[in-house]
Amino acid sequence: MNWRPTDCHAHSTHSDGSMSVADVAARGKALGVRVTVSDHISRDAPTSVDSVAAIESYLDDLDQYDVLRAGEFCWHDALWREVPPLLARRFTHRVGSLHSIRLPNGKFFRAFSSALPEGLTVSQYMTAHVASLEALAAEMPVDILAHPTLVPPPMRLLDPHELWSEELETRAVNALVAAGIAFEVSARYQPHERLVRRAADAGVRLSLGSDGHKLEQVGNIEVPLALVRSLGVGVDALYDPERHGSRTGAFDA
Repeated sequence: MNWRPTDCHAHSTHSDGSMSVADVAARGKALGVRVTVSDHISRDAPTSVDSVAAIESYLDDLDQYDVLRAGEFCWHDALWREVPPLLARRFTHRVGSLHSIRLPNGKFFRAFSSALPEGLTVSQYMTAHVASLEALAAEMPVDILAHPTLVPPPMRLLDPHELWSEELETRAVNALVAAGIAFEVSARYQPHERLVRRAADAGVRLSLGSDGHKLEQVGNIEVPLALVRSLGVGVDALYDPERHGSRTGAFDA
């Protein structure tokens, strides 16, 4: 009866959000949602948290508020590799993102680009996306994979079942199972039901994330919550770092 949904992924003015940490906390309280501040932590993202020293200052600020303390790290950027273990323990959880994927030629390509590279097909992009997802899962000590279905804007207009073959879905899910990383059911980049069901059936813990950057988004996880409930996923299967722990060690005895 006392369960509150947890928004594991929201942004503040520390990166590209429009709300202060205090306002994010107040918004979560008003909605009855346990809210997280998980600003971008990267040298290649719109953020002020772009160094180890900046991470420490960021966490110092978050300590003053009733929020979960997270960060959204870019897989393609090396900053996540430089975080000392004692500093990492201050995060309640960490989020990993594929803001860029590695193409077959070894170059990185941003997921927000307005067009695919010349000569690269949609099918080839999706294969590279899943290969990058597998690398992220194998390498990054994160608790959640943010918006797993994020693709460039032109591809968002396509039927997700045209993008995601069952083979690619299985590879993605198997990578998360092996790493113990939760699958974010994102309110901003909504995954298709078949993939979410496949993840849940495989035992992947699901995470609710608004990816909120402004008032009407932060804490608004009604759509993801409705989807997981329609699949029969109980609240115990929804990732909550305070209940399930974190790879940061924040909740270790």
